[in-house]
Amino acid sequence: MSVHMSKAEREAFLADVHVGVLAVVREDGRAPLATPVWYGYSPGGPVSLTTGRSSRKASAIAAAGRFSLCAQDEAPPYKYVTVEGPAVIEPAALTERVAIARRYLGGEAGAAWVAANLAVDDVIIRMTPEHWQSADFGKAAD
Repeated sequence: MSVHMSKAEREAFLADVHVGVLAVVREDGRAPLATPVWYGYSPGGPVSLTTGRSSRKASAIAAAGRFSLCAQDEAPPYKYVTVEGPAVIEPAALTERVAIARRYLGGEAGAAWVAANLAVDDVIIRMTPEHWQSADFGKAAD
């Protein structure tokens, strides 16, 4: 039996709360930049994340025009979804920053985290998923 997830399964998995690992080609051609990130996603939509305007992530994504994100479940049976596609960078609205923080920290703590970091000049990066890879190793036991 195939361990690959269906479109609905992989989109549902990515929409769940996971810390993602962003991967993007560095501007200087060294090894790719890989870093954990909080992200937002709803099935059929873009993958969104916020970061500082002058961060390495934003600079590398601006130069490359795209990035990859991998989300995984570290508990057996292991699962992962990797998605890659073109990205756009825009100023981050406060509501977007709060939504992503609340996704990971809950309502009150998420709002408090954003309030404590209001001085940060954040951007929102939206990636349109083009290429997907996924596996649900629990399917191998079926």
